[in-house]
Order: sequence, then structure tokens, then C-alpha cells
Amino acid sequence: MQYGERRWTQMADLVDKVVVLPLGSLEQHGHHLPMLTDSLICGEIVARAQAQLGDLALFLPLIWVGASEHHSRFPGTVSVSHDTYTRMVDDILESLISNGFKRILLLNAHGGNGLPGQSALYRVQMRHRDERDLWLVFATWFVLAAPQIAAVPGLEQDHVTHASELETSMILRLRPELVDLAAAQGALIPFESAFYSPDSRQASRVTVARPIEHVSATGGYGHPELATAEKGEALFAAAVGEVVACVREVAGWEVFDPA
Repeated sequence: MQYGERRWTQMADLVDKVVVLPLGSLEQHGHHLPMLTDSLICGEIVARAQAQLGDLALFLPLIWVGASEHHSRFPGTVSVSHDTYTRMVDDILESLISNGFKRILLLNAHGGNGLPGQSALYRVQMRHRDERDLWLVFATWFVLAAPQIAAVPGLEQDHVTHASELETSMILRLRPELVDLAAAQGALIPFESAFYSPDSRQASRVTVARPIEHVSATGGYGHPELATAEKGEALFAAAVGEVVACVREVAGWEVFDPA
């Protein structure tokens, strides 16, 4: 169900639902993908998940602007600061809580939203620490479905990175007219380290704050030229399956009582 399509007189009867807030971005995605890539992918995941979940969840409109300052040297990116993003999510959560909702899932599609989004989640939860029936959840779809994504056959890369084979495949499946496959190329600037992997092709053991132009000449990673719509469909299926499973589980969580 779409939250915004309900009337205010209906809300008191809906507070037992899981509220899902989709989080996207509008930022550069290399030479070949539209700037709305994260939001388009998240919107499709939401549409498919909603069809399976029926009246179990209420979906808020997608927030298309993200915390994307690290992409801002590439023209076209629209971003808000981390502080602004944190306050925005904080205010939305407080609005939902004041309306009586107890299960709220932030469904994220942009890595840069993670730090401020989770910070907001923590701040709100601590203000409501005595409400044991309040469940605030942050889930990034490509983390949530990481094992299922890794199992998709035919991928050169087994996890999502920025504007790479996986995201390109999903936009090819969803909006092929927006993809310039002839211009698809990642351009990672080589960096050898036992501790830090700029494009997450291997797990980093440290966190390093670097703007995208320091690690990629095009703003993209990996091998997007290997993308296909068929891979994109498999990735959507993997993502939607785990999102649906997560929402269904959150809907059944009970009050946490250590006693």
C-alpha cells in the first residue's frame, strides 16, 4: 500500500503496518548511466516488493536526494549535507512515531546515505529508548541481498559497486534507453594496499574518506561494459526476495524483553 494514497482518517487503523521509507540519490553514475540510477533501482524494488507484500506494509514516497557530497565534483550531482540528511531522516522518523507507527524500515539504495541515515536512526531510538515495542531498521538493498547477489550466475563482480556491471545491468533491464553502453567504462585509479580497497572489489579493513574523483576518472567502477538486461532481472529478483523477507520478519518482531 502507498502511504500517501491513504486518507488521514484511515491512519489510526494502519499503525500496525511496517512503514517503508525508500532512500535514493541523484548523482553522477559514470559516462553511461543516468544520475537518477539509485532512485530508479530503488523504485523498481519497491514496486515489486509492494506487489508481493499487499497490505502488510505502507510505502512512503521515495526520497530522491541523497548525501552525495563525495560526487559533487562531477557536474549534475544534487546533494544535501550529512547534517541536513540526518536531520531530515530524524524529523521523518519522529513524525511517523508521533502518528503511532512502531515498525519503520528505511530501504536504502545509495551508499552515501548509510552514515547519516544510521546516525538519525540511532539518535531517534535513544530518545525513545523506553519504548520497547519500537523497531527502527536501516537496510541497504545490496547489503541485505549480498549472498543472493553473489550467487547470480555470469557476473564478473559478485557485489554492487558504483556504476559497475551490476547497476548497469539493472538499468538496462529497467530503462535501456537511458544507458549509453558504448560509453560504459570504469576507470579506477590503481591503488595497491593490504588494508584499503577503493572500489570494494575486496573487503577493506579500514575506512578511508575519499571523494570519488580521487579513485575514478569517469566516476564509475568495475566493468559496466559486461552488463546485460538478463543479469539485471536476476539482480532485481534477488533484491526483491530479500526485501520482502525482511519486511515480513520485521512485521512479526515482538517486544524485546531481556527479563
